[in-house]
Amino acid sequence: MQWRLGVAGSPIEHSLSPQLHMAGLALAGLTGTSRRFELREDQGSELRALFGSEVDALSVTMPLKSVGATLCDELDAAARELGVVSSMLWRDGKLWGATMDGQGFVDSLRGCYSFDFAHAHAVVLGAGGAARAIVGALVDAGVQSVSVLGRTESKVADLVSRWNNVTGEMVLYRPVDLIVNTTPVASRVADAAVMQGVSRDTVAVDITYDPRRSPWLALHEDYGCRSRNGLAMLAYQAARQMNWWWDLDLDGAELLKAIS
Repeated sequence: MQWRLGVAGSPIEHSLSPQLHMAGLALAGLTGTSRRFELREDQGSELRALFGSEVDALSVTMPLKSVGATLCDELDAAARELGVVSSMLWRDGKLWGATMDGQGFVDSLRGCYSFDFAHAHAVVLGAGGAARAIVGALVDAGVQSVSVLGRTESKVADLVSRWNNVTGEMVLYRPVDLIVNTTPVASRVADAAVMQGVSRDTVAVDITYDPRRSPWLALHEDYGCRSRNGLAMLAYQAARQMNWWWDLDLDGAELLKAIS
């Protein structure tokens, strides 16, 4: 079979997903192609129409994660719970959806830092689709608490209502073991200093990789935190996607080499 893969979202020209797809195909001993599809949030019908005609499977990025979930005939448990997808697959005449962002994020921290989630205190900046997936995966991984700091009160409240150990404010007396920035780069306000509770023992992750070293990430790197951009999360969630598509066991660390 010649696999027809791709990534859909907007903006999409910077996406490294096609490069990951081609690396995954090679590692799996499969053949195929991968394309970028520039689609806005209001183009759900165009997204659905791609399946069966132009693509067999897609990675899904912003702003289509929630839209994609509404288009699928079947969703995995995490996608049903969170209402977002990061991957879509056309199989047996049905459109299947799954979200791997959260699990990929957790995988990347284990792979890159051997991060111990038990009893960890985490801070997540933002409350959009990626934040929802990451918060859910952190809770499943066993963190003690997650503080979600977002500008849209309704989105923060929704996350707080889902889990007992998720709060919508900082707990000032707790050290921050992990801080994750999920907010769009274009909407950020420049930070003058690191957040209270962050130390040189904190792992700081910016899930964007364009730019590779955002001002937020540079601030935390210069402070002395163990820091990483979004390339590792991208590679490890891509491994989960392709393992789902092809029923294999690809390693996220191998895929990360293809884009580092």
